[in-house]
Amino acid sequence: MTTAAGQVSSAQQAPRHPLDPDPARATKARAVFALGLLGMLTGLFIGGVVPATVALQLSRQARREAYASAGFLTGGAWLRRGERMAWIGLVLVAVSVVIAVVIGVVQMAGSPFGHDYPTNMD
Repeated sequence: MTTAAGQVSSAQQAPRHPLDPDPARATKARAVFALGLLGMLTGLFIGGVVPATVALQLSRQARREAYASAGFLTGGAWLRRGERMAWIGLVLVAVSVVIAVVIGVVQMAGSPFGHDYPTNMD
């Protein structure tokens, strides 16, 4: 059976129970994406660790809810992108902390250690 472009033939559709809910995008998926983006953008400034961590925790909840909904909650692509950006944000935070520690150690190595007495004292 052929149909017009954009239409799905009725033979390919699975029978659907009338009480089944309509598929809907999970709102937590959008929140994970937004928090992951914020974590990635502020990752070089140490404050990116907070939204990235919240995004990862929220993504675990969203995955559990999507699994329990048996396919009626969508938004998996948004969830994956948000998780990736959150991990990138955490990596950027770790890089900035390591750079700050290295700069601090180099600064301390160049300064004299202990008391700096005048030349006329023993």
